[in-house]
Amino acid sequence: MKVIITGAGGMLGSDLLDVFKKSDEHKVSMFRRNELDISDRDQVLSVVTELRPDVIINAAAYTDVDGCEINREMAFAVNAEGPKHLAEASRSVGATLIHVSTDYVFSGDHTQPYQVEEECHPKSVYGQSKWAGEETIRHSWERHFILRTSWLYGLHGKNFVTTMLRVGKKESTVRVVNDQIGSPTFSWDLAQAIISLLESDKYGTYHVTNQGFCTWNDFSKLIFSLEGMKVDVLPITTGELGRPAPRPAYSVLDHHKWIEARFPSLRHYDEALQDYLQRWHELNDER
Repeated sequence: MKVIITGAGGMLGSDLLDVFKKSDEHKVSMFRRNELDISDRDQVLSVVTELRPDVIINAAAYTDVDGCEINREMAFAVNAEGPKHLAEASRSVGATLIHVSTDYVFSGDHTQPYQVEEECHPKSVYGQSKWAGEETIRHSWERHFILRTSWLYGLHGKNFVTTMLRVGKKESTVRVVNDQIGSPTFSWDLAQAIISLLESDKYGTYHVTNQGFCTWNDFSKLIFSLEGMKVDVLPITTGELGRPAPRPAYSVLDHHKWIEARFPSLRHYDEALQDYLQRWHELNDER
């Protein structure tokens, strides 16, 4: 099977490449942002027409949530127009498109896990651009998977876990928001979930995160506890951070549709974090 991965230099893209390396069944063509700009329609169509893949996995996105508020045009070019171009290209060669979306498409006003079919009312430019990207795919090509995930962290690139580890080494006290609730998700686990879709025709939109949920404050405490670091974690509100973009207060995603389709469930976030920390230490010790 021939596979194209966009955004191969990012956190999820890097994990996808690592997962594919363990299999000889697929021929993978990877493209970083400087090699394939998905906002460039002609470039996308040219690459896809030449390679004629069976599957396109879109891990490319403009994920700087606060940056999107300032650079709205860029956010929509990458997160909305980009997926549209990939959907058109997928249709032109009959390829399946697997696209990664976000919990930010929801308002965050719920107190119960969001179902796949619920209406989306994103509050941030990032969420709005990602929602627009979902819609362009749905209207362009039926053979697609849209996977909404949340609070992603991984071994490649900056993320919340490494930030906490870095800060915890320098400070005895940290202040972390305690009014956002979601499901931390290890990008390695999401990558394996994506691989499970390659032979499937159960197209549609799904919610895919590690199981369980917590606040960022709780997650920080778990990180420090597993690392044996004595750091006091003080609660603060999102408002106290003064960030440009609004964040969903509650963005837990319901997994029933994923489970009913008999795709493999992801493990609990605390188990995933333990695995991540072990892998992170092994990777950094090697360096």
